[in-house]
Amino acid sequence: MSEHFDVAVLGMGPGGEVAASRLLAGGKKVVVLERELIGGECAYWACIPSKTVLRPAEASTEVERAAGIGGAELDWEKAREYRDYMARNLDDSGQVDGYEGQGATVIKAEARLTGPGRLQAGDREITADHIVTATGSDAVTPPLDGIDQITAWSNRETYTARDLPGRAVVVGGSAVGTETATFLARFGVQVTLVHRGKRLMDREDARVGELAHQHLVDAGVDIRLGASAIGARRDGADSVIALDDGTEVRADVVIIGTGRKARTEGFGFEEAGVQLGKRGEVVVDENCSAGNNLWAIGDVTGVMPFTHVAKYQGRIATDAILGKPRPATYEGIPRVVFADPEIAAAGLTEEQAARRGIRTSAARLQLASAIARPWTYEQDPRGELGLLADVDRKVLVGAWAVGPHAGEWIHQASLAIRTQIPVETLLDQVAQFPTYHEAYHEALEKLEI
Repeated sequence: MSEHFDVAVLGMGPGGEVAASRLLAGGKKVVVLERELIGGECAYWACIPSKTVLRPAEASTEVERAAGIGGAELDWEKAREYRDYMARNLDDSGQVDGYEGQGATVIKAEARLTGPGRLQAGDREITADHIVTATGSDAVTPPLDGIDQITAWSNRETYTARDLPGRAVVVGGSAVGTETATFLARFGVQVTLVHRGKRLMDREDARVGELAHQHLVDAGVDIRLGASAIGARRDGADSVIALDDGTEVRADVVIIGTGRKARTEGFGFEEAGVQLGKRGEVVVDENCSAGNNLWAIGDVTGVMPFTHVAKYQGRIATDAILGKPRPATYEGIPRVVFADPEIAAAGLTEEQAARRGIRTSAARLQLASAIARPWTYEQDPRGELGLLADVDRKVLVGAWAVGPHAGEWIHQASLAIRTQIPVETLLDQVAQFPTYHEAYHEALEKLEI
């Protein structure tokens, strides 16, 4: 006998949780299926634990740079204890009880699609009017000869580690690699970062990568650009990585931060008639539909694999299920790297705008030369802001910021890009004095439009 529900949610990371909660609030009979922990990668092995341990490192830098205060000392044991608390000690029993209390049926088991509107979870057969798939993504492990001989960590081992290594090699210079190198270096680990690109953060504007490089070097990180790992071996207690420039790097741990891939294998997507893209992702339309009454949200779609996008797509899909469809739009969504200082961006880079045939004007502002807040915040203040405008439509199409709390004040640019607020209107906005937001007015005045 099968069990029937209005909606089945397969995968309970942030996107799945948003979907399940909204569907329950909408009066739907819901079953949620999760093979690991309700809360997903973000809650236990990525966003939450990583940002938790990055915060004390950031705070110690703030103390060092602020006038009239000193003596901040990092305490890994206390940071680790709070990290474990924030990651719920890898225990989701509270989440299980919470969803059951809201009326959901919770199934903790391997589950797969067996056809349109059907799933199998252990010995339970589930049918549903709608199925929302939110199976997430997996860390990519490069096919490196000898990797099985060394101590290699992904984000999971890194952010559940009880003890920190003395030396670490971080492979990859994008967001994950930059954050991981920042965290470890600030806690006293000797870090070498290896990146095959010519600059860090190479999906962002060039200046962003330059600033990220500078701040990591200031933190004591040894950065090797234009270098790829071609082999690995163990030499006694050392994990050794061979690079294609003929050099080697020795460490206690090698941390792989070379990206993620959509988690579709073994979930029966092909049996439900789902179309997969070139990178194995589930192809969705503007309402996050992947087929007849089948929906996909989050990393498995390959669309901007961020937690906040998964949650947004959860809202998009459930609105459609609840009879209030609206198209998703991804213009201006912020992307933040919680380095020290923070790196934030929204919209297009100059290169991306050029590929679209957009005529642009760019402006760059060193914050300390233009506004007061950086000086009241810290000695020898840091921070830059970059804006990119469409000269024909006279609206912002891109922005980036590197500086204290940039992840908070990037949202002004994000909203402007997303809603196409005219630059003329933005110039009439009055920012609180003294704040980092004042930088927008100064940078906007530099645009030639």
